[in-house]
Amino acid sequence: MNEAPIGILLGVLVFLLFLSAFFSGSETGMMALNRYRLRHQARSGHKGAIRTSELLERPDRLIGVILIGNNFVNNLSAAISTVIAIRLWGDGGIAAATFLLTLAVLIFSEVTPKTLAALHPERFAFPSSMILKPLLKLLYPLVWVANTLSNGLLRMMRVNPDEGSGDQLSQEELRTVVNEAGSLIPTRHKGMLLNILDLENVTVDDIMIPRNEIVGIDIEESIDDILDHLRTAQHTRIPVYKGDINNTLGILHMRNVAKLINLEEITRADLLNETSEPYFVPEVTPLHTQMVNFQKNKLRSAFVVDEYGDIIGLVTLEDILEEIVGDFTTDVDDISQDITPQKDGTYIIDGSASIRETNKSLDWELPIDGPKTLNGLITEYLEEIPESSVCLCVNTYHMEVLQIRDNMVKTVKVWTA
Repeated sequence: MNEAPIGILLGVLVFLLFLSAFFSGSETGMMALNRYRLRHQARSGHKGAIRTSELLERPDRLIGVILIGNNFVNNLSAAISTVIAIRLWGDGGIAAATFLLTLAVLIFSEVTPKTLAALHPERFAFPSSMILKPLLKLLYPLVWVANTLSNGLLRMMRVNPDEGSGDQLSQEELRTVVNEAGSLIPTRHKGMLLNILDLENVTVDDIMIPRNEIVGIDIEESIDDILDHLRTAQHTRIPVYKGDINNTLGILHMRNVAKLINLEEITRADLLNETSEPYFVPEVTPLHTQMVNFQKNKLRSAFVVDEYGDIIGLVTLEDILEEIVGDFTTDVDDISQDITPQKDGTYIIDGSASIRETNKSLDWELPIDGPKTLNGLITEYLEEIPESSVCLCVNTYHMEVLQIRDNMVKTVKVWTA
């Protein structure tokens, strides 16, 4: 080396700096890859992604071969720069060579390639895998020794090198991924994905039709009244009960009622023969579980019961689907029909309005860990049923009870502070 021309030594030094930049950029590019995108590309047959995935299956070996190559190149660069400095400036040039080489390595072989690799990891990782994969096979004995010693030190520190953090995402992490997707996912689809994630935290009693709003047929009524109810029914499935909704006999599908049209006279027995068995679910059943149950049992509706077995509401498959895709009958941006905006910025809200739906419609944060309706929230806060119009403040929301009927708050004026 001492007899080689200065020009050749400088050329070799520049080449080694490029090699150092290659190893530095490859390390950052490999580690900065989006593992889910990489997995998708590999399954799609992308050769670069397949090679890179194979290398990343053992990151300790990949890092080992990169660092072995990088350290070798940097040490050789230091030796050559020392020889060049001595031949040009004598022993006094060693300090200058050290400074200049450190600056060159820092700028050209570390910061610049690593920054580029962090910004465009695939452009670095995929091409570099063509070199790193055969290089790993070539240097495998040396890599194996380095990894064995390194992993041994980690185990002495009670760190298991075989344990990885894994690529699994928690629900909240997945929610962040969806929110940060930006224009990659349309707003409507993003909302649906987030709603699916919320199914686990929502139970059937959050979305059920309350007991007092269930429209059904009392089989003890006259047959003419029953037929009038059927003619004006707005639903395809109607509960049939005897005297009280807690004494439910079954669900009558309007399609089955059509079969009875040709009969000269329709009797209660004919109607009962066309009903299907009622299906009951606990009020604490999560929506995602109930959706699976509907699918498994080939059903579309269920009665919700409390801990005492009393019916408190009715939940349908459509209710669950609306939690995901939004209301089928109104535009997703429309305010709930229970909410009437006023010119002064306040809202007149029905007391039976769901707190969850109110929060969704108005982007509010009324407490949802207690009562399900606005009426329930007010009576719980007051600890009594108000006998006249009263005003109250719940967190930052001001409320004025406007109408009370049948021991319930019927309408409320609400505005934010």
